[in-house]
Amino acid sequence: MIRNPRRIQLAPGYILHHRPYRDTSRILEVLTRDHGRLSLFARGVRGPKSKLAPVLQPFRLLLLSWSGRGEAPQLTGAELAGDPTPLPSASLMAGFYLNELILKLTTRHDPSPAAFDAYHAALESLKAHAGLEPTLRIFEKRLLEALGYGLDLTSETRTGRRIDPEAHYHYRPSQGLFLTVADAPGALSGRSLLALANEELGDERELEDSKRLLQSVLAEVLEGRELATRAVARAIARRESRT
Repeated sequence: MIRNPRRIQLAPGYILHHRPYRDTSRILEVLTRDHGRLSLFARGVRGPKSKLAPVLQPFRLLLLSWSGRGEAPQLTGAELAGDPTPLPSASLMAGFYLNELILKLTTRHDPSPAAFDAYHAALESLKAHAGLEPTLRIFEKRLLEALGYGLDLTSETRTGRRIDPEAHYHYRPSQGLFLTVADAPGALSGRSLLALANEELGDERELEDSKRLLQSVLAEVLEGRELATRAVARAIARRESRT
């Protein structure tokens, strides 16, 4: 990657969102490894003769070049980097969910290589037809860690003792994990917590506990902001249940 104060060349990045601007241009919201999330002005990419239009697609690793400063520097080039395999259609909603989390939880111009790597790894897993739920849970865990909201999944908060796989725990927002009884509302299996810590989610209980825990933490971090992708997924599930 080459850089100077006004020009960036060949920066690895992904397109998270785009919107039309006037007749032939777009504003791109991108995530880059070394420059964080930023907006880019893509002039003329909606025109019939644009060579960049087929390249500027979501869920593909790109090498992006731009120049200028301000809120939306001008895109000067884009090319595919690595495998151009598209995201499977069955995983598109999951991909949009990843994008929405990145858009809502990251700050513009604040680089987080760990967040970028978590996003890249999740997309690669989805493209490889890996398990959908484990992929999403591991991404959520890694993203929270990258942004400073990671959980200690290996020790109990009050005593500091190592999580017992045979015990059960309760998560208290902004505090941590506390020992509880198996039949307590919201009880999380110690085995599930350790599986999440090791990113080795296998059985249904581990996936269910991990989802409840991570969604609770995400709700704190989102501060009441609803995720549109979750609302869409619920609407689709309701519609399918009627058919």
